[in-house]
Amino acid sequence: MSRIKIKNFGPIKKGYQDNDGWIDVKKVTVFVGNQGSGKSTIAKLISTFTWIEKALVRGDYNKKWFERKNTLRNKYLNYHRLENYLKTNGVDNTVIDYQGDAYSIIYKNGSLIIQEKSGVAYPLPQIMYVPAERNFITYVKTPKELKLSSESLKEFLTEYDNAKNEMKGLVKLPINNVNIEYDKLNDTLNLKGQDYKVKLTEASSGFQSLVPLYLVSGYLANSVKKQSEVNKEPMSSDELKRFKKGVKGILSNDSLTDEQKRVALSVLSSKFNKTAFVNIVEEPEQNLFPSSQWQILQSLLELNNINSGNKLIISTHSPFIINFLSIAIQGEYLKGKIDTSLMSNQLIPKLNNIISEKSLVSSSVVVVYQLDEAYGIINKLSMPEGIPSDNNYLNDNLRECNQLFDSLIEIEEEL
Repeated sequence: MSRIKIKNFGPIKKGYQDNDGWIDVKKVTVFVGNQGSGKSTIAKLISTFTWIEKALVRGDYNKKWFERKNTLRNKYLNYHRLENYLKTNGVDNTVIDYQGDAYSIIYKNGSLIIQEKSGVAYPLPQIMYVPAERNFITYVKTPKELKLSSESLKEFLTEYDNAKNEMKGLVKLPINNVNIEYDKLNDTLNLKGQDYKVKLTEASSGFQSLVPLYLVSGYLANSVKKQSEVNKEPMSSDELKRFKKGVKGILSNDSLTDEQKRVALSVLSSKFNKTAFVNIVEEPEQNLFPSSQWQILQSLLELNNINSGNKLIISTHSPFIINFLSIAIQGEYLKGKIDTSLMSNQLIPKLNNIISEKSLVSSSVVVVYQLDEAYGIINKLSMPEGIPSDNNYLNDNLRECNQLFDSLIEIEEEL
């Protein structure tokens, strides 16, 4: 399990106040909070540092490259447009401490300090950041059209194209009993219901938000699954050393052309296939009705369960996402009891009518963090009996709405 500690970066001032400041990145990690509180900031930093760790493991760059002054700011933070988050009152007092499976990476005083961990196994991840701006992806044909957007959004569009090209026939969406098909000749996606067919560009905003998320997540999760079936276990510490030695040997071989080196690295990397999918999703609920939020969450959890090393990281404004996540946790707990009972054959179908077994998740691998934009702090949501507490920012706002309505009723009664 990886973890990260953040102070004085953008809206995050004091960071997490417990656990010595460490934010654990578990199999399912959720961030909630007001706009501008730093939910996406944390998710983007996790994406950035997870990628740096992967690049170090694969030997794409050596440690000295990343440790050069301002490399993080100038080369990698701008991928998510975070480069201006480092300055606080004109002074770079940011501290970011990332502890991964293979490397410790600390940002302090403008530079990275990197240390390799010994005796570890490392699941090479496919990392995908799914941005909130995905709903206008429907209208974009090529990454070049995204001149004013971030590199992460352009990469998402590239994977969206890859996902479309891999589609075969109709693909069933998790909502509204609707299928989607890809017309390669005209490069258009079409929604097909029981008695209608409509282009995705002409569909509702909910479909335009859900389809890119669903297609890309499914495409990458299943691609990693296929790769991990070749190499089912993460590379051991000794295997990592041999891999890096092979990379170094190829790059230092002056008798090879750049193209020959590329081919050689590709052959070497094929022995080190990705075995984990890190899916970082901004606002999965975007433009979706509550029941549809439930369906897309189940789909994301199911994809997350395909491989043991997979991780699902979500930032959300929706109380339904948290409450539905509680159902997935309670369902996992209940399944454990059913499996040991004499009524398994009768009760498992009933459980599946509520939530698919493939989408269940244990409370031990779930964590929910709340961010306070007023003070720049992060708190972990309590999970009594393994279930996320109802006493959270999102439900508090629902209760406040009810209280405001009650106050209006009281005024009316005074008339």
